[in-house]
Amino acid sequence: MRRSLFIAVAVLLNGLAGSPAQCEAQLAQPEQRAMDFLARETAAWPAANKCFSCHNNGDAARALYAAVQRGYDVPADRLRETSDWLSKPADWRKAKIPEEFRDDRLSAIQFGAALVSAVEAGGVPERKTLIAAAESIAGEQDADGSWHVDASGQAGSPVTYGAALATWSARRTMLASGDERFRGAIAKADVWLRNHEAHNTPDVAAALLALADATDEAATMRREQCLEFLRRTQADGGGWGPYRNSPPEIFDTAVALLALAAQPRTAETDRLLDAGRKYLIAEQLADGSWVETTRPSGARSYAQRLSTTGWATLALVTTRREPRR
Repeated sequence: MRRSLFIAVAVLLNGLAGSPAQCEAQLAQPEQRAMDFLARETAAWPAANKCFSCHNNGDAARALYAAVQRGYDVPADRLRETSDWLSKPADWRKAKIPEEFRDDRLSAIQFGAALVSAVEAGGVPERKTLIAAAESIAGEQDADGSWHVDASGQAGSPVTYGAALATWSARRTMLASGDERFRGAIAKADVWLRNHEAHNTPDVAAALLALADATDEAATMRREQCLEFLRRTQADGGGWGPYRNSPPEIFDTAVALLALAAQPRTAETDRLLDAGRKYLIAEQLADGSWVETTRPSGARSYAQRLSTTGWATLALVTTRREPRR
């Protein structure tokens, strides 16, 4: 009764439209709405397709595990099959994917990122699986220390990552394994990330994420250059686009927020984070998802929508400061 009365009052005061159920959905926290969408789609894909997708069971699942780690409630049954899949890195390359969409190097990085979050959240209890995942990923490293996963020349997207974001993600998995055998590969990735010229938001975000804990003078100068890029390129509405003066996109805003969240908190970073969060929340769709970020912009793709929503959810969950109610 009290809940119904609250919804009715909210309808009158806030102008919410629709049925009581629709109004309640509008009142739900944006993070929870996003997680409800992702949990449903993550579980639905293997049930319907008898395989695992790097978008549903990689990017989307990673956001759900990160939410679980931060105390959010995600139904365990929605992640059970994904956790089992992620715990078997040797099977990742056996996924039934049409050849035109197949990229074993990138999918290993995506599944590896989800596995790290799953282990951190307790969804995959055996950390030795991280070593197997890191072995698979390290074997794909290029001679220059990077992982080149997209030859388009455009800024990375939710499903292509781009070399810088892929290299940071691969490095993160190897670090999480805690195995000394990956020290050389991590060092080569560090050198590449420090020297790669970042001209777009995903590349800038990757550099900030990779150098977040470095204290040497060169790293400090590189971080300041990247932070200046984000200061100058944030749009009036709070979002970021892929390049200077380009319209804001969900994915680019999400990776910028994740990069800022990894830096020391200051009044300035708080201001940038708050504005970016407001942009993402304002752009969230009624079903809890976000319109997919594509290169070029405006295309339609279910896979891109799942990955875009995964990145946006991860950004909101990571940057939420006040305690959940």
